[in-house]
Amino acid sequence: MSPTDETPDDAAASGPAVPGAGGVRLRRALEGLPSYVPGKPAAAPAAGAERAFKVSSNENPYPPLPGVLEAAVAAAGTMNRYPDMLATGLVAALAERFGVPPAHLATGTGSVGILQQIVQATAAEGDEVVYAWRSFEAYPIVVGISGATSVRVPLGPGARHDLDAMAAAITDRTRLVLVCSPNNPTGPAVHHDELERFLGRVPADVLVVVDEAYREFVRDPDAVDGLRLYRDHPNVCVLRTFSKAYGLAGLRVGFAVAHDAVADALRKTAVPFGVSVVAQHAAIESLSREAELLERVTALVAERERVGEALRKLGWEIPHSEANFVWLELGERTLDFARHCEQAGLIVRPFAGEGCRATVAEPEANDRLIELAEQWLAG
Repeated sequence: MSPTDETPDDAAASGPAVPGAGGVRLRRALEGLPSYVPGKPAAAPAAGAERAFKVSSNENPYPPLPGVLEAAVAAAGTMNRYPDMLATGLVAALAERFGVPPAHLATGTGSVGILQQIVQATAAEGDEVVYAWRSFEAYPIVVGISGATSVRVPLGPGARHDLDAMAAAITDRTRLVLVCSPNNPTGPAVHHDELERFLGRVPADVLVVVDEAYREFVRDPDAVDGLRLYRDHPNVCVLRTFSKAYGLAGLRVGFAVAHDAVADALRKTAVPFGVSVVAQHAAIESLSREAELLERVTALVAERERVGEALRKLGWEIPHSEANFVWLELGERTLDFARHCEQAGLIVRPFAGEGCRATVAEPEANDRLIELAEQWLAG
């Protein structure tokens, strides 16, 4: 299949502002732009069920790591002061943990906050941003807001990135390429050798972002390691987050690793004081708790494999996930399946006309997903 240029983003390129509420003139870039849809909260337990489960937002089911809550509470005592705008302590801890220069790090409000900084730094009206689709639903939103044009390249077999098609979609208007690995919401990881070959076809002045929000859950030895690529390619930027494996989704802290010029641009486009003092201290403490983190991640990976194997035995054809979720391709019956789950007290994340994503959560939630998936196949 060929890549598709999205018309809502094309509308951003030119033309007068459109009237808004009360006659206020708004940017044409917002016309037709989708809003981000968060996972629904857990509903009341279904009849006969002890509790309801929310598996719609890829959250970590575990509480904060030991010591993290205490660090956050202590930091909250200084909330009358602005946080360190450059997150100096967190940057130093990240530099030591990942073996990169502090000057190559930039922080933001989750990896999606950093993503918006990247788009602002690289793309504007008349420019193009290439990414796979379906992928992270924030991509078309942040690209559309910038006024640039999204070039969506359909996923290939196995719900994986089609890197050959993505390379073919690059033009002289391309300023940015987004590669989500593992891919949200389908789960497969891009392989390292694939992305190395892909980079050989990308112009040196086009930034390639490896979005690794789920990196800690990866077990495929062939999966891409964004940090290895970044060390060898000046046009590679790596995104990571504390929202998933580290369990700090509610505090909004992410970071990027990139070479000097890019990292400096990301600091320029950051919202001043965006990462709170509580988030900074919680993230620093989380980095020091790697042993406990790995225990939890290992348990979630084991549950991911159990759920995937059980669904396949039932007859579901699901992509191999390297993240903390599974993808059920349902096509036009997607919303029906989501309602089927919700009525039984399990909230999944539907993408209308495509499929449902379900986070690997507590074993009880995972058991309910398997049970409901079996019921669905039974009619």
